[in-house]
Amino acid sequence: MILMNVPSLLLASLLAAAAPASAQSAAEPGPRLNAAGTEIEPYWLKKHEELTALAHRGGARVVFLGDSITEYWRDNEIWRAHYAALPAANFGVAGDTTQNVLWRLAQGELGGEDPKVVVLLIGTNNLGRGDSPEEAARGTTAVVHATRARFPAAKILLLAVFPRGQRPDDPYRERVRRVNEILARLDDGATIRYLDVGPALLEHDGSLSADVMPDFLHPSVEGYRRWADAMDPLLRRLLAAR
Repeated sequence: MILMNVPSLLLASLLAAAAPASAQSAAEPGPRLNAAGTEIEPYWLKKHEELTALAHRGGARVVFLGDSITEYWRDNEIWRAHYAALPAANFGVAGDTTQNVLWRLAQGELGGEDPKVVVLLIGTNNLGRGDSPEEAARGTTAVVHATRARFPAAKILLLAVFPRGQRPDDPYRERVRRVNEILARLDDGATIRYLDVGPALLEHDGSLSADVMPDFLHPSVEGYRRWADAMDPLLRRLLAAR
C-alpha cells in the first residue's frame, strides 16, 4: 500500500485498518481502497483530510454524518435555509458504507466538534454492495455506538434508510424495510431517536417520483425540502432539550 503525506504516527493504524473489503464485516472500520485493493483511494483520503480540518475548526451545534445522500445537500438552498445558521456541519461522503464511516470516526475525523445533535444516515451503500439487511443494520448499529462513544453528551438522530427504487415492488424496498425494522429498536426515547422520513419522500401510491429522487436514490432539491420538513420538528426538540 502506498500512502502519501500521512503522518508517520498514523501509518500503523492506517495499514491495520485497510483490510480488503471482502474481509470486512459491516461493523468493522475500513477505508475505501482503490480498484486493485492496494492503497487507500486518494480522492477519498483527501476528502477525509479536508473534513478533519473542517472539524478542528469546531463550532457546529448539529453534525450530519453519512454518505452521498447527506453530502449532496451541502450548501444547496435547503441547507442554507434550514441549517447554515444553527450552525451545522456536513460530514457526508459519497459512496461511504458503514465501514468507511467507522474508519473516519476511528481516525479522529470529527475531532474538535462538540455537537448537541448528530444526524446519522448510513447503510444504503451496504445494501448496494450486496450486504444482507441484517448485516447493514449491524454496521449502522456499530456506527451509532461509535458516535455515542465519541460524543457522549450529544443526542443521536438516527434516520431510517431512505426508500430506493421507483416502484413499491422494487427488491430494494423490502431490504430497506428489514434494515429499518432493526434500526427502529435502537430508539431509547432519550439519547438515541429514530426517525423514518421515507413516507414524506414517497407519492400516494408508494412510488418515488423523479421530481423527488431523479435516480430513485438521491434526493433533488424538492427531496431535500421534504426531508428537512419531515425531520426538523424532532431535530428542533432535540436541540432545545437540556
